[in-house]
Amino acid sequence: RCMLLGRRGLLHLAMLRAVRTMSTAPAAAGRIRRTDDPIIVRSQELRRLNPSALSLAQGVVHWAPPPEAVAEAVASPAVHSYSPDDGLPPLCEALSAELRHRHALDAVDVMVTSGANQAFMNVVSALVDAEDPVVVFAPYYFNHVMALQMTGASPERLRVGGRDAETYEPDLEFLRRELAGGARMAVVTNPCNPSGVMLRRSTLEAASAMCAEAGAWLVVDNTYAHFAHEPERLPHACVQGEHVLNIFSFSKAYGMMGWRVGYVAYPPRLREPLLKAQDTIAICCPTPSQSLALACLRLGDTWVQEHVACLRD
Repeated sequence: RCMLLGRRGLLHLAMLRAVRTMSTAPAAAGRIRRTDDPIIVRSQELRRLNPSALSLAQGVVHWAPPPEAVAEAVASPAVHSYSPDDGLPPLCEALSAELRHRHALDAVDVMVTSGANQAFMNVVSALVDAEDPVVVFAPYYFNHVMALQMTGASPERLRVGGRDAETYEPDLEFLRRELAGGARMAVVTNPCNPSGVMLRRSTLEAASAMCAEAGAWLVVDNTYAHFAHEPERLPHACVQGEHVLNIFSFSKAYGMMGWRVGYVAYPPRLREPLLKAQDTIAICCPTPSQSLALACLRLGDTWVQEHVACLRD
């Protein structure tokens, strides 16, 4: 048969088969095709092409976790097992104490996640549907928008507000209008990512009050909470309530980028829906990473403060 077709005939047959395969192969989900491309992946590709290039696309500190904490974290045979879905009990207890002491959050439960990004994905998966309008403020953290797009939010449902021209804080009048129009969630970062602006407590309280009145969620990503340029004048602040969720990360202040540990402080009534997302996505944060986070907390604040302070010098 091949001899009868000849070389041109074989090439034509191969092309027909290729076209047929392309036309019948399943495509990626529409929601993932509508999701923005990750800028981090693009910057990594550019750096592979030009190793001397510097990337400003990702916040990566120049220090590693304390060596003694790393040694303690991997010493126990328990690190090879699953932890409870919401985290190692000693770590959850230590985080609850940290939240009370540092952030004045005392009416919350804690869930440990594989980074702050997974915490946000848990929250979005558990608390909003694809048709629910969600408010963000430009410039926003791109992975927040990607998570919303990935879970089905259309461009029409993603409400992007601006910021005050002088303070660079979120436009609260925009938020008020969108909440009146049915927005179900507002997302802010504090300090703002990527601008670095620290939000005033009064701004957070006003946003929280608006969301509470409208029956909407307020999600605050506090990944850079330790990075205050003028902590005496404008310290980091948090708010809490039955509609408020606060997200935190170990990646930045503790130099634990690759260990992937974050956590969310949430109203206790949300435990069941958040656990559904947690068990499906990750089951639990890797146990060695949780052990390292606990060892870092036990070292106290001084280590973190000294390392962050060098960025202001």
